[in-house]
Formats: sequence, structure tokens, C-alpha cells
Amino acid sequence: MNDERVKAMASGDEDTTTIRLPTYDDVVAAAARIDGKAHRTPVLTSRSADAELGASVFFKWENFQRIGAFKYLGAYIALARFDERQRRAGVVAFSSGNHAQAVALAATLLGMPAVIVMPHDAPALKVAATRGYGASVVVYDRYREDREAIGRKLAEDRGMTLIPPYDHPDVIAGQGTAAKELIEEVGALDALFVCLGGGGLLAGSALAARALAPGCKVYGVEPEAGNDGQQSFRSGRIVTIETPRTIADGAQTLHLGEHTFPIIRREVADIFTATDGELVAAMRFFAERMKMIVEPTGTLGFAAARRLRDQLAGQRVGVLISGGNIDLSRFAELVAATPA
Repeated sequence: MNDERVKAMASGDEDTTTIRLPTYDDVVAAAARIDGKAHRTPVLTSRSADAELGASVFFKWENFQRIGAFKYLGAYIALARFDERQRRAGVVAFSSGNHAQAVALAATLLGMPAVIVMPHDAPALKVAATRGYGASVVVYDRYREDREAIGRKLAEDRGMTLIPPYDHPDVIAGQGTAAKELIEEVGALDALFVCLGGGGLLAGSALAARALAPGCKVYGVEPEAGNDGQQSFRSGRIVTIETPRTIADGAQTLHLGEHTFPIIRREVADIFTATDGELVAAMRFFAERMKMIVEPTGTLGFAAARRLRDQLAGQRVGVLISGGNIDLSRFAELVAATPA
């Protein structure tokens, strides 16, 4: 990891603890390490999307990544860097679903045990897949219990290594490879929209965009009901919120991370929000126009781009589609609902 060091900012006060932030060099190293271990996901366009936005829109489809989401990238990079002792003991992670599956699969591929802490109301598809990839699942109540505390206790008791879903240098570097691939394939962008939960994908994408397309404005997008990232970005301090109630289960995070926030604050142009209704409308667009199943969290970027169409006219716009893991019955229920 690069030796660039910053002071972490937490709850408005500068902490005296220094942390090491990843750089674009780490994204490049991650891309080399994961080559042949991950899918190079497609970039597709849509005449309908171009016409609606009056722009050239390039969708990076991480729903075609292993486990159906970008989370595999960061998880594999983090676990691949374990030493022999860590591999023997195994890994602990906490996640509502995609990071859970990603860590489970990466652990199996690398020959180590995995324990995943998941909310009791996580999508059944994601819980089943996590177990199917070989991990043990510990269930908790996301509205009453602290998943981070549960994960730390498990790691301490079992001598395992805790890999959080976003606030980790290797995870950030791995996630950044998706934006790296996008820009290398289509060329420089004027704007890049990235879904935002804890900030791993956004921070990694911002590092890649800064290096490969310095003029590109990178935007994070989170659920309107859970705009902790927007509040943090605009106030200059990490803001913690209660668990948001939104259909975007992959973005029900409570706060940004000490590694993700400084990068986002430095490299991101702005953070927007999208309503659940806008997410459903975007899901319906992808299903009808592009024949794609996208989970609600995965539509955050496009939902915001549609709202900002007047500002994007004539531009080259990238949109990262983060994943497609959603129960089919739930997907059908959402897209079949009468538009508001």
C-alpha cells in the first residue's frame, strides 16, 4: 500500500490517529492481481438513455461480475493479501448481502473459512448464495444490534481477520478497478455516477477517474432516506444516521468510513440522492429497454443522472451499475407496481 498518510476525520474532529489511504497505484496493482480471477464486465449503451439525457451514456454492468455485484473485486483483493496465519484462521465480514457473497466466494477460492454477519431481513437470495459459496452465517437485527461490534467480537474470539464492506484500503483499491476498466474502454468521461453506501466503490472510482480522466466530475448517489454521505460531504465531517428504511438494501449504511471519506471529500464533485420511486422507475427502464435485472441499489447512479439531464446534455456520461442480486418475486413486485 502506498505510504501516503492523512489524518482521519471522525465526527467532526480530527483524530490524531493516522491512516494510510489507497492511491491510483493501488488500483493498478489490484487490477493486475485480480486479472483472470474476476470477469471483465461489459459496457453497454442505450439509444433510449442517450435520447432521454441528450448525452452519450455508457453503462458499466457489474451485475455480470462474479456473485452478481462489484463487491467481489474488493473482497478478493483484500483476502488475497492475507498472510498464511490469516488464511488458516479465516475471515469475518458483515454485510446485507453482496459483500457477504463476495467474501464467501473469495474465501472459498483462496481456501479459507469465512463467517458472515447478516441482518435477519436480508434478501433470501443473498443469504442462500452466501451459504452456497461456503460461508457460515450469523444473523442479527439491523435495527437493534450493531453489526460492526458483532463482527469485531467474532474476529477476536476466533482469531479471524475482519474485512469490512468498504472501509479498508484493499477493498477500495479493488472496487476502483471497475471504473478503471470503464474509462480505459470508452475513453475520457465528462461525468461519472456511482452508487454510494459506505463509499468503497465511490472512493475507488474517484481515484481511477482522477488518474485517467482528470476533467471528469464524479458524483455519488445514495438513497434519499439515507443521505449520511451527502450530509458528511457538505459538512466536512462524518455524519452517522439511524438505519434508513429504503428498498436500496445495499446502501443502508449508517456512515462513511475513515478511509473512504477523505478520498470522497477530496475527489468527488458532489453527492446526490434518489427516492425509492426513482429507483423503481430506473429498474423498470433497465428491464423494459435493456432487458436487464438490476437491484434497487444498482440503479442509484442512473436515477440521479435522469434528474440532472439538463446539466448533462451533450456530455459523455458513465454510470456504474453495481449489481443485480434481488429476489425475482421482489423484483416483479416492484417493477409491476403502478408508477406514482
